[in-house]
Amino acid sequence: MTGSAPLGEDDLQAYADGRLEGERLLAVEAWLAENPSATANIENWRRQKEALRTRLAGKAAEPIPARLRVAAIRDQQKRRQHEFLRRIAAAVLWIALGLGGGWAGRGLMEPADGAAGIAMVRPADPALVPARQLVADAADAHRAFVVEVTHPVEVKADQEQHLVKWLTKRVGKPLTAPDLSRFGYSLMGGRLLPAEGEAAAQLMYENEAGERLTLYLRADGSGETAFRFMAGGDVSAFYWVDRGLGFALTATLEREKLLEMAEAVYVQFEKG
Repeated sequence: MTGSAPLGEDDLQAYADGRLEGERLLAVEAWLAENPSATANIENWRRQKEALRTRLAGKAAEPIPARLRVAAIRDQQKRRQHEFLRRIAAAVLWIALGLGGGWAGRGLMEPADGAAGIAMVRPADPALVPARQLVADAADAHRAFVVEVTHPVEVKADQEQHLVKWLTKRVGKPLTAPDLSRFGYSLMGGRLLPAEGEAAAQLMYENEAGERLTLYLRADGSGETAFRFMAGGDVSAFYWVDRGLGFALTATLEREKLLEMAEAVYVQFEKG
């Protein structure tokens, strides 16, 4: 045993588990012969191990839950990786569209006859007319209700499941209430709104400072639109149409912050 490492607790644990062999085993046995108190400790470890094995025997016989099987874990990892890459691609695309759209749309925005409203896009492109109305309606609804103290929403967040089911039925499209808590905003609740003879939904969120934002949703069959930004007066909004549903996220926030939230809304609806 010349030059061997000194014995330690790891050696004794390995000996108790029956995992030692060769010269290391002989060295431990020789040391234990000279230290009977240590031998008693090892026997105690073995009894504890056997008692634990007996107690957990039933659990060991149970089948492995499906979620913990190797194949399921690998599938979950692949889904997460795919989702992560998709979100990155979506973010890059939206930023590119936002920057390109802002430059291409210079001069196309004008205030609404002196009103402190969302700037309106001139109908040079007929495809933009429905989107123009969507964001204008969203801005009007935002201003009307974010200032409410007593009744800012019809159905409060403590009835979220009922709220989402009710609005889904009235709007005619599957809705969800996105989670914006990582941005410091909590769902207050929502309400039903009229929208050109149809129904629209408004979800309202608030942060600890009392600042509010709204997500406006309604069925829109005009076709998918690029992710767009508009600002005017006291509010700004990101709006888009996807899978027959129009979205407008409206707040008194800078563009970059609102973009992050709009991305989170988009991703959560995609998952839904």
